[in-house]
Amino acid sequence: MAKKEQTINSAITSEITLNLIKRIKPGESEYFVSDTSVSGFVIRVRPTGGMTYYYIYRYGSGRKAPTRKCSIGSINKVTPDEARKVARRYAAEVVNGGDPAKAKSADKASPTFDMLKESFLDSVDAKHKSTTYGLYSHWLGLASQTLGRKKAKDVDAGDIEKLHVGMKEKATTANRVLSTISSMYTWGMSVKEIPKMDNPCGGIKKYAEDSRERYLTNEELSRLGDAVREAETDGIPWDPDPEKKVEHAPKPENRRITIDKFSAAAIRLFILTGARRGEILKLKWSNVDLERSLLFLDDSKTRKKTIILNSPAQYILHELPKMGMYVIPGEPKTLPDGTVQERPRSDLKRPWHHVRKRAGLDASADDPNVRVRIHDLRHTHASVGVEANLSLQIIGKLLGHTQAKTTERYAHLADDPKRRASDLIGSKIVDAMGDRPRRQNVHPLRSEKT
Repeated sequence: MAKKEQTINSAITSEITLNLIKRIKPGESEYFVSDTSVSGFVIRVRPTGGMTYYYIYRYGSGRKAPTRKCSIGSINKVTPDEARKVARRYAAEVVNGGDPAKAKSADKASPTFDMLKESFLDSVDAKHKSTTYGLYSHWLGLASQTLGRKKAKDVDAGDIEKLHVGMKEKATTANRVLSTISSMYTWGMSVKEIPKMDNPCGGIKKYAEDSRERYLTNEELSRLGDAVREAETDGIPWDPDPEKKVEHAPKPENRRITIDKFSAAAIRLFILTGARRGEILKLKWSNVDLERSLLFLDDSKTRKKTIILNSPAQYILHELPKMGMYVIPGEPKTLPDGTVQERPRSDLKRPWHHVRKRAGLDASADDPNVRVRIHDLRHTHASVGVEANLSLQIIGKLLGHTQAKTTERYAHLADDPKRRASDLIGSKIVDAMGDRPRRQNVHPLRSEKT
């Protein structure tokens, strides 16, 4: 008769094998089974029957050195040989002064990509504009779909390259995602959210992007000026869409689309000042100083900013009626308590669409490069200055590309170089748009009726 195999239910020392594990039974209290080949390699046996591989060691020298336990894994997921290899690696770390248990604890506490993202966005929210926060949140959200649960420190260049390649159909977005992740890792290491490491975005080649900058020629400026004047006076002619049934369409001579004086003023101010869209649409009369020909912006993209008004821009604002706190007013909102809340105009999509199309600068043109965005008026403002041989430093100051010194807000004397630069740009734009001056030193943008 075969001898019955003896079960183990108390602490023993033996080589840990699969056969040994089969003989282990839980006891009334927890106990350990120690391996004979690797000192410190054990199986922890719980009264519930759960068994886990551990490596037990002393961290430091002497008898008073503390004992540490480092978990390797469950017997159901790791074989004895695999666990023994890990134990040997831990043993080598200890010999070299390492602390495997502490390192593993730190790894467990290490933030995931999503956790690092949230911390980074909290910092962005506190120190940057809401628009910047929104963009960063969107771009990092795209990355989170594949990297979110992975430990941030374990994300490598291969992960980033795979993500970037997967977004190749949207090259510009892919590049923005790449840049934002890189910024997040740089921030994470600087504030010690993650350990010092190679930035996983380093060395990843970005996609080539088509230049989105568009500059209007003098001939295009002339067409744009004609279209704006026509739109605000007689109106731009239109024809019914042949693919749509339009009942009771006006007579051909009455088919005209007009834009209000505020929309026309906004389009002109974009190109005459080089200001960003939000800087003009959200402009308040309290920010306008016509006496000194300045706009004092409280919250532009670059925080506080001063814009010099050249003569044509000054004239537009002088002639524009004040309909409330906003220079370009939008539809007011009535609150539940009956209070009427003033609001700025949110966009110029409709008037800009009609003006652009009339000027032959719309998206339906045969050449896709013909299309002009409102932001391209800002580029055109700068290009006119460059063509006039103005220095890039002056152009940058006019557009707010560099952070202005505190005293620069007062640099508005007649001999100030930025003043001369702004006036020169305004005069050239008015000449190109075909407007005639009404009075000395002022270039109006609306033609006189004869």
